[in-house]
Amino acid sequence: MADNINAESMNLVEAVLFVSGKAMDIDSISSATGIASKGYLENVIKGLSERYKSPDTALSLISIGGKYMLSLKEPYATKVNGLAGAPDISKPALRTLAYISKKEPVMQSELVRIFGSSVYDQMKELLDKDFVKAEKYGRTKRITTTQKFKEYFGIS
Repeated sequence: MADNINAESMNLVEAVLFVSGKAMDIDSISSATGIASKGYLENVIKGLSERYKSPDTALSLISIGGKYMLSLKEPYATKVNGLAGAPDISKPALRTLAYISKKEPVMQSELVRIFGSSVYDQMKELLDKDFVKAEKYGRTKRITTTQKFKEYFGIS
């Protein structure tokens, strides 16, 4: 962690992400925390990301389409799943969705190569929830995110 990042800033950003329960971009985090410097906020987020790489925490910081959110690591997510109610999207599908949003358009054959054959189940979930669309492209499919995905995660 950089020396110029104070613990109070990290705790404040952590609290904002925890309470929001959704993916937030730098501008939204800035508004919620009152921290004006986007560069400083990016360093705080990097510091938090490093903190959550430790095995001593049940939390992780994930980035989706330029937005950040807190998530539970396994096996904690599975153990407390009943307390939170049904999730909108499974953890494996969320990882696949994050990859698609970062690399889109992406070929389904590439997803299978990277994530294995279980990606077919994840794709079915993402298609059923209308977060992605699949268009035939030769012997594979071209996968892109949908408007519903952008609205759900607040991406312009």
